[in-house]
Amino acid sequence: MEIGVVTLFPALFEAYSEVGMVRKAMQQQQLALNTVNPRDYATDTHRTVDDRPFGGGPGMVMKVEPLQAAIKACKQTTPNGPVIYLSPQGQRFDQAMAESLAEQASMVLVCGRYEGIDERLIEMDIDREVSVGDYVLSGGETAAMCVIDAVSRLLPGVLGDAESVQQDSFTADGLLDHPHYTRPESVAGRDVPEVLLSGDHQRIRQWRRQQALTRTQERRPDLLADANIDEQDRAFLKKIRLEKIRLEKARLEKARLDK
Repeated sequence: MEIGVVTLFPALFEAYSEVGMVRKAMQQQQLALNTVNPRDYATDTHRTVDDRPFGGGPGMVMKVEPLQAAIKACKQTTPNGPVIYLSPQGQRFDQAMAESLAEQASMVLVCGRYEGIDERLIEMDIDREVSVGDYVLSGGETAAMCVIDAVSRLLPGVLGDAESVQQDSFTADGLLDHPHYTRPESVAGRDVPEVLLSGDHQRIRQWRRQQALTRTQERRPDLLADANIDEQDRAFLKKIRLEKIRLEKARLEKARLDK
């Protein structure tokens, strides 16, 4: 996969490409990362890439011409991929989008700064706006790194164990991941669950499934609407919901009697 990044801070990506899964993907020639700096395409002495917004207001807006030229240069190495602008106004990035992008041969990620980029550039040159969450960053670089990391680990052969991808949160069944434990068996009086030491693989699979369901119910119940769950899973979820209601009623009754 060829990923081009339009950024005012290419040094960030030079350092980023030297660690973790991105480095491994590049070593295996599954990923090529190319950065283009819009300042290199500014035409004035000061290499200006921003200007004050029409209509007034705080901050600065990135200009069309340097960004447009940088995108054009970036597309020379990534000619067929989508041009993606990292923006808090974009579609929320999730695992399904990561999997979809991992199937592309290339893409260009555009990192904004200041108050954003001129809307006309979005209309002319951006294929898709993507947000990594409902918060505001100083620029699109860290958001682009999230996208690159999530996509890189999905490329063939990058992870040592392909099954690891399928067991991650949000993949396959759309549930959060189950808890993980390793040696030693006891830490500060906290023991590894007995089932994981039993050697009974069927019990272990069932425990992990139930833990994933429980965690999703407790932490991200919104995911359950689209999760791949069966009747047995639904029965288990109903059981834990009823138990939660029972415990809450018991707590309220105790509080009433203690008054």
